[in-house]
Amino acid sequence: MVEQDRMTAFINSLDPGNAPYLDELEKRAKETDVPIIRKDTQALLKFLMAQSRPKNILEVGCAVGFSALLMAEYSDIDTKITTIEKFEKRIPIARQNFIQYDTHNKITLLEGDATEILKTLSPGYDFIFMDAAKGQYINFLPDCLRILNKGGLLVSDNVLQDGDVIESRFAVTRRDRTIHARMREYLYELKHNEALNTVILTVGDGMTLSVRL
Repeated sequence: MVEQDRMTAFINSLDPGNAPYLDELEKRAKETDVPIIRKDTQALLKFLMAQSRPKNILEVGCAVGFSALLMAEYSDIDTKITTIEKFEKRIPIARQNFIQYDTHNKITLLEGDATEILKTLSPGYDFIFMDAAKGQYINFLPDCLRILNKGGLLVSDNVLQDGDVIESRFAVTRRDRTIHARMREYLYELKHNEALNTVILTVGDGMTLSVRL
């Protein structure tokens, strides 16, 4: 069996790249150690934009705005994107990136804790991209389900935690055990919640696609 890293590298080598400004933002993020979505995750998001053609997107976890801009770039002209970020040092960078590159004014940035902001949002989203604090996914889920349209898609990133999620809780470092337990709980809930149909993929650091039934 071909090892996963080599297979991923091969698949990523075929990628034609993104709009030049996105490639530049990705390069800049890597140079400054800002976490952004991986190449294969980017490819899947672009595919989902073309396939599902969402009109009202919510992103939980903005960082410097790369993934929001990627979704804006590859979605329909009338798509609207709301993105949430609470890390104060990254908010001004994201806002400047949106001013510079969001030429169709698709993106609205909400500043603050997603736990509180999600409670204030009204139903009507047909696509939610979860990419925030991994230990909070399980806490975000009830409000995400409340505001996600029937037939809408919930996409969650980094759910395999670089492989830690399959390990015993005693095999992960003590400081990571709460996140480990909560992610396992989150994955179990996604697979067993009767309101969802979920597939778990090994794309990137693990992604889930959940359709609201």
